[in-house]
Amino acid sequence: MGIHGTEKNTVPTSSPVVSLLNSQGKSAVLIVCEHASNFVPEKYKDLGLSKELLQSHIAWDPGANKVAMHLSKLLDAPYVKGEVSRLVYDCNRPINAASAIPEKSEIYEVPGNMNLSQVAKKQRVEEIYQPFEDCLTHALSAFSSPPAIITIHSFTAVYANNPRTVELGILHDKDTRLADAMLNVADKHTSLVTLRNEPYGPTNRGVTHTITTHASPINAPCVMIEIRNDLITNEIECKNIAVMLHSLITEALSKM
Repeated sequence: MGIHGTEKNTVPTSSPVVSLLNSQGKSAVLIVCEHASNFVPEKYKDLGLSKELLQSHIAWDPGANKVAMHLSKLLDAPYVKGEVSRLVYDCNRPINAASAIPEKSEIYEVPGNMNLSQVAKKQRVEEIYQPFEDCLTHALSAFSSPPAIITIHSFTAVYANNPRTVELGILHDKDTRLADAMLNVADKHTSLVTLRNEPYGPTNRGVTHTITTHASPINAPCVMIEIRNDLITNEIECKNIAVMLHSLITEALSKM
């Protein structure tokens, strides 16, 4: 794995739907957080949802952005950040997946996503998903050799009235290299209940879309990290989790 090459200046740093932070980072790691924001552009009229629901986990991954930002600094790694709620368009889903523009999230219907025309769906792909993908592709092109791609997510402690005991999920698809390395040393770095492909895995509605789309073609090691969101409710908790992940990731990469 190599550090950035000479084409950093070609990478877009921000747009209304995606930002590239720490673009000059020297680490051979790229951090991604597709669900960093619960922002809904004004034209979508809050998708017909209450302010309370738009603050909840159905609209974004609470705490994930703060963890990703701290981790980006600790690793000195570039960070691709989604700037729009996943309810408008989920950038971690294939464009043909129903969950990319969900009509229902967990137990809640999303009125603004009901009965959309193909034209309206295509517009969201072009306005949200494609710029995110373009930014991620450009960020990857700035590395001299394939970096480790690490996506940061959070999940709710109770989903559809079912409690979840897992606290830290290490997710992968067919490429298990980085996940295996992390799981092999996890006990040295955390006391959290840490499990493989939990609370869901690659068979669940395309949840590994980003890592499979961008890592597999270039043989980049990759992992999707899921943190239970009741563990990252404030700045201190987010920083502490990021410090732990930094040590875990660093050792795992050193053993690969």
